[in-house]
Amino acid sequence: MIKILLVEDHMVVRNGIKLLLESQEGFEVVGEASNGKEALDFLSANSVPDIVLTDISMDEMDGMELLQVLNKQYSSIKVVILSMLNQINYVIEAFESGLAGYLVKNVGYHELLFGLNHIANGGRYMSEEIAMILLDQVRSGQSYAQIPGELQTDFDISERELEVLKLIAEGYTNVEIADKIFLSKRTVEGHRQNLIDKAGVKNTAHLVKFAFERGILN
Repeated sequence: MIKILLVEDHMVVRNGIKLLLESQEGFEVVGEASNGKEALDFLSANSVPDIVLTDISMDEMDGMELLQVLNKQYSSIKVVILSMLNQINYVIEAFESGLAGYLVKNVGYHELLFGLNHIANGGRYMSEEIAMILLDQVRSGQSYAQIPGELQTDFDISERELEVLKLIAEGYTNVEIADKIFLSKRTVEGHRQNLIDKAGVKNTAHLVKFAFERGILN
């Protein structure tokens, strides 16, 4: 039985992953947390799971910070990131910090289960989408530092901000975005303004143009 601690701040997503895993033989979700701090609190009071399956962008302590703490304090735990972000800079940083697996959230459930089984048996795994991006990099003869856009950027964007940015680019209003991703209108407005400030642009139109030019959106 593979024992898994789920760390995901979006309750709908977390419940969906839990239902999937618990419908399969050989998997047991032993705990849930909405951020890295809650995950550490769980670990301090309960038995250690085989795998921590975590998002990246979360309040209080994100997935990358959690990975670094677990690598030092709970080295027996295999950490797997399940994220919307397919940016290679996140992937490389995570594997250098001891990550066992990196999966994108649009991964099929067969691949998710295969990856988790492979990791539980001592392997390391990255989803097909990430592998193909890396393969394209090798084929083009470019180094990591030369890859533009989604493969390398100094535009510091969280997973939630990326989610909002994609919906902005699709023309949704703040109210529509709030309804789609279960946030308040004020929170969405804050994310929009943060994105504008980080990009150093004047308005939403320039933000979208910036995102496409940098390859953050494609």
